[in-house]
Amino acid sequence: MDANGTLTGRTALVTGSSRGLGLLIAGELADRGCRVMLTARDELGLERVARELRGRPGEVAATACDLVDPEAPALLLAAVRDRFGADVDLLVNNAGLIQVGPVTAMQEQDFRRAHELMTMAPLRLVQAVLPSMRARGAGSIVMISSVGGRIPAPHLLPYVAAKFALTGLSEGLGAELAPYGIRVTTVLPGLMRTGSQTAAEFAGQAGREYAWFATAASLPLVSMDAGRAARRIVRAVESGRRELVLTPLAKAAVLAHGIAPATTGRLLGLQARLLPSAGAVPEHGVPGVRAAARHPRGGPVHRLTALGRRASRAHHEPTAS
Repeated sequence: MDANGTLTGRTALVTGSSRGLGLLIAGELADRGCRVMLTARDELGLERVARELRGRPGEVAATACDLVDPEAPALLLAAVRDRFGADVDLLVNNAGLIQVGPVTAMQEQDFRRAHELMTMAPLRLVQAVLPSMRARGAGSIVMISSVGGRIPAPHLLPYVAAKFALTGLSEGLGAELAPYGIRVTTVLPGLMRTGSQTAAEFAGQAGREYAWFATAASLPLVSMDAGRAARRIVRAVESGRRELVLTPLAKAAVLAHGIAPATTGRLLGLQARLLPSAGAVPEHGVPGVRAAARHPRGGPVHRLTALGRRASRAHHEPTAS
């Protein structure tokens, strides 16, 4: 960013930007005049989003890439230089994977997948952009963690474990990189209406897990509008903010856990007991669109998740037939 803290003319790389929050952050950056490189695995989705974002003040390009590939950082930085003739000024590590279900229905590979995508891939990208940022004495890194990276939410343990690691990594980077003029913003969102419930994977009793998760991610008093979240994240980058906690419930949970961790732990235990059991024959890796299809149109879950389904369509998340 320039001396005034603006983003005009800066070069940004946003991961997980073919849909959901990443798409919205990329749009906000393009509106502010950033040159934005989109990246995700979905090549067709990236092309669609790049077309949608054309005509904004900032230039937008896209490169399909699997972030868990160790060669991904070199590929992405080369694509940024080839397209924009510049190094990355702003890195937004946003790509994620949500796996919902009791720990007894999870497998070791679930935790490995979560850590590879949400801890190790961001680390490798940070290591790749650091040399040029240190040489310039400037740069911004944004880590999209979660309130689940501070509060161990039940039935989300692969996600929680990876986000706890990402939060620690982000805060540690903020301390170590500040002397080099590199600012690190740790973002801890609560539930947002991105529509990502259809992109999640469900284990145990998948239909029942989908019901509670999708409902919580859709209700306006519990979840936050994703467009508003994206705007607040970009403003936090502009101001150089070190940490941003999104949603009143997330702020209250973080405060309560810091003041009374034992009490918070007991409440989380109560929540875990109220959630579905794994079932006699636990399911595993059920896509959100399939879990959603188990709830009839016009039924209670369908009605309660109306805002979430609208967000899925608006933000290019998978949609149930």
